[in-house]
Amino acid sequence: MNFKESLYIITHWQTWHHHAKYIPLTPVWVWYCLRAGTPWFFTPSNPTLTFGGFEGEGKKEMYEQLPLGSYPSTTYIDPEVSISQAVQQIADAGFTYPFIVKPDVGMMGFMFRKIDNPAQLALYHQKMPFLYIVQELIDYPTEVAAFYYRMPNENKGTVSGMLIKSPAQVVGDGSKTIRELILANNAVAVVTKKEQLLSRHKERLDKVLALGEVFSLSLSTNRSQGGTLIGIDHEIDERLQSFFDSLSHHNGNFFYGRYDIKCKSIEDLKAGKNFSILEFNGAGAGTQHIYANPYSLFKACSIIFTHWKMLARISRYNHKNGIKVWKFREGWRFLKTAKKNLTMLKKMDAEFPVF
Repeated sequence: MNFKESLYIITHWQTWHHHAKYIPLTPVWVWYCLRAGTPWFFTPSNPTLTFGGFEGEGKKEMYEQLPLGSYPSTTYIDPEVSISQAVQQIADAGFTYPFIVKPDVGMMGFMFRKIDNPAQLALYHQKMPFLYIVQELIDYPTEVAAFYYRMPNENKGTVSGMLIKSPAQVVGDGSKTIRELILANNAVAVVTKKEQLLSRHKERLDKVLALGEVFSLSLSTNRSQGGTLIGIDHEIDERLQSFFDSLSHHNGNFFYGRYDIKCKSIEDLKAGKNFSILEFNGAGAGTQHIYANPYSLFKACSIIFTHWKMLARISRYNHKNGIKVWKFREGWRFLKTAKKNLTMLKKMDAEFPVF
C-alpha cells in the first residue's frame, strides 16, 4: 500500500478495521451486558431466530418465517449426499442453470457463487462441507438494505436507514488491464480490498477490457467484497414503513434487524410488488447506512448507540414476557462454533475459483 492510499485510509474512518471502529464503543455494549447480567442480553430480540440472529443462524429458519413468494425459490443441499443426488434434488425443485449457491449459515458473502454449468456445481458440492442453498437467480436491477426495528408491544416500527447496494466492478477504457483498473479504483469499499480482489482474479489480471466493458469483481454486494453503498434515506416514507411493518407482523417475531432485498424499483417495493427478500439479518446486523452517507465519525457512533439502545429495549421487553436469555456456556459454545465456521468459509472463499 503506497503513501497516498495509507493517507486515504487514515482520513476516512469508513475504511478502518472493524476493531478500530468498535473498540472505543465497547463500554456502551458492556454496560448493556452488565445491566442484563449476561453478555447474551440480545438473544430474546428476535425470539424465533437462533441466538437472536446475532451470528451463526441459518437462512433456512429465516426464510420459513417470511411470507410465501417474498423470497427466492430455494432448496437446501446436504453436503453428505452424492453429487448425483444433489443434481436430482435441484432438478426436482425446478431449477435450471444459472442459479445461486451459498452456505445456509454464512456471512459477508463468503462462498456466494453463481453456477452456470454441472462442472461448477460438482466442484462447489465437493468443496462445501456445510449445508448449502441453491437459489434462483433474481434479476431485479436494484438491491436495497433497510434497517428496521419495532417494539413488540407497538404496531408501528421504524425504518431507521435505507441504502442501495452495488457489487464492485471496473469499467474498461480500451488500454488498461484489469489489474491496473483495480489498482486505480478509489471507491471507499475497494481501497481496503484491493489485495483480496487481485488475488481472487489473478488469472484474469492481464486482460485488457474494451472501452465501456464492465468486469464484475464480485457478485456479492457486501462491503467485505468491495460492494458500494449509496444512502437513500429520503425514500423512507409512510408507505415504506407500512411495508416493513407488514413483514414484521407476518410471523410476529422479527423485531430488530436489516432486510436485504432485490426489487424492480423503490416505488414497486413501497407498493409491495416485484421484490424478493434475500436475507433478514437479526441482532448482529450492521448499521450499513452509516457507510452509505457522508457522516462524521461522531454521527456514525450516535447512530450505532441508538440502535444498540433499541436492541436492548426490545430484548428486555421480550425477556420480561417469557423469552429466555441464552445461558453463558450455551452462548459461548455457539459463538465459538460460529466463529470457527466463518473463519473456514473465509479461507475457502479466498481459495475457491470465481466462475
